[in-house]
Amino acid sequence: MAFWQEKTLTEMTVAEWESLCDGCGKCCLHKLLDENDALDADAPMALGEDLHYTNVACQLLDTKSGGCSNYVNRHEFVPDCVQLSLAALPNIHFMPPSCAYRRLYEGRGLPSWHPLLHAGSRQPMEAAGMAVTCHPTVHDTECKAEDGLIVLWPLADESS
Repeated sequence: MAFWQEKTLTEMTVAEWESLCDGCGKCCLHKLLDENDALDADAPMALGEDLHYTNVACQLLDTKSGGCSNYVNRHEFVPDCVQLSLAALPNIHFMPPSCAYRRLYEGRGLPSWHPLLHAGSRQPMEAAGMAVTCHPTVHDTECKAEDGLIVLWPLADESS
C-alpha cells in the first residue's frame, strides 16, 4: 500500500506531505468570493460560500512549469500566498476540489491522473487538463483579479 493510503495527513513525514502537491498551480489563481455570501470581508471563507476562480495567476506562477518561480521566498513577495499546513486543513474548502490535500482530507483518495500514481509524471495530469499550464492565464501584474475572467476548469474533479 502507498503511504497516502496507509497514513492520515497528520501521520505523514514532511517529504510525504510535500509530495502530495501535484504542481497543478490552481491554488495560484486569484479567486473571488461571491459578495452576496461574504458577511465579513476579512473573515476566512466559510464552507458553503461561493468561490469563483479567475484566469488571473499570481505574479510568481511559472505558467510553463506550473510551479512557483520563488517558492522559498514567496511570502516576501505575496504575503497572503497559500501555505497549507495541518492547522489549515479545517479550512481546506478554499482549495480546488482536485487538490490532493483536500481530497485526502475529505476521504476521497488521489485522482487517477496524480503524478504519484504515474512515477512522478505530470503527463496524465496535463492530458486531463488539470494543470494551469493547459489553460490561458494572465499574471496579476498585468491586471486586477476582478478584471479577469471567471473560469470553470479549476473546479474539474473526478471521484476516482
